[in-house]
Amino acid sequence: MAPKKSAAGKDKGKAKDTAESSKDSKKGSGADKKLKPATSINVRHILCEKHSKKEEAVAKLNAGTKFDEVAREFSEDKARQGGSLGWKTRGSLIAEFEEAAYALEPSTTGNPKWAEVKTKEGYHVLMVEGRK
Repeated sequence: MAPKKSAAGKDKGKAKDTAESSKDSKKGSGADKKLKPATSINVRHILCEKHSKKEEAVAKLNAGTKFDEVAREFSEDKARQGGSLGWKTRGSLIAEFEEAAYALEPSTTGNPKWAEVKTKEGYHVLMVEGRK
């Protein structure tokens, strides 16, 4: 999993990287308890091979840049689509990624609630646009 941040303000607007700790998200706290079970999610991500590049992307998000714009600039996968992976069903994603994604509440690219997770593919910053 991605290392935790200790500097103040570093996790503004993002969920933690596991379903268990996402309940402590600064934005929309308590909203995770209201999430209805979903069988599919509309998800976007920023994939970076290097931790330092992922940190640059997170800094841009913290500065208020839209998620899709940051994805176009930093993501090493699906960059032309603003990081969109589209609708994904349970079981179709890497386990660590899926756990973090299904724990997130839907948000918009202009005001994203995101999580960070490390998988065999690299470092991901992910957000969910819809659930069904």
